[in-house]
Amino acid sequence: MTHTSPTAFDLVMFDLDGTLIETAPEICDAVNDTLKHFGLPEVTQDQVDRWIGYGTRELLIQALAFVRKLSVDAVRAFDTLPLIAAEFDRHYQRRCGTRSQLYPQVREALQQLRQQGVRLAVVTNKEGRYTQTVLAAHALVPLFDRVVSGDSLPTKKPDPAGIHSCLAQFEVRPERALFVGDSSIDVATARNAGVPVWALPYGYNMGQPIEACAPDRVIDDFSMLLN
Repeated sequence: MTHTSPTAFDLVMFDLDGTLIETAPEICDAVNDTLKHFGLPEVTQDQVDRWIGYGTRELLIQALAFVRKLSVDAVRAFDTLPLIAAEFDRHYQRRCGTRSQLYPQVREALQQLRQQGVRLAVVTNKEGRYTQTVLAAHALVPLFDRVVSGDSLPTKKPDPAGIHSCLAQFEVRPERALFVGDSSIDVATARNAGVPVWALPYGYNMGQPIEACAPDRVIDDFSMLLN
């Protein structure tokens, strides 16, 4: 199949969890490994799915607040939070790549976009050490020109700094760029940056339908990026 028409976008940026890769099962494993270590009750996969979006540290805080029946602010003030976070870190590094999988058509679409000369980037709230481990586990690292993680810059999504830094690096105008995600955070980030946003309905939008966020398009899978 040859593409005679120029591609609509010069740069496509992607969220990671729930967009490129289904990571929730192994994140849930790591959370429950951590809770068990400290003698706390486990949480369910559904709960973890709803807590995904603001980075794994925030997710861990949500889980601790739930099982300890405390407010999120009370958990943030724990003296022991760094210790608990370090335990989670150990488990999540071990779990990364064990129960996650690429969503349909992801690899094929990324490869074709690259062949068409489109720049590709990841903009995620996941901490950099996990982002790299997960991308490497699924052999995606060579497909991206830039990876912006939750700790790469002083702010995270929905702040548009990650998108702005990609636009600046690749010298692409906002209207020639696209953001692809699965949550209200992703839609808000793209709107804040002034770039078009397409959303996938299969990810982790805190339990809400993605249509409610009013992205520019809802696409069933990655093959629609090639149309």
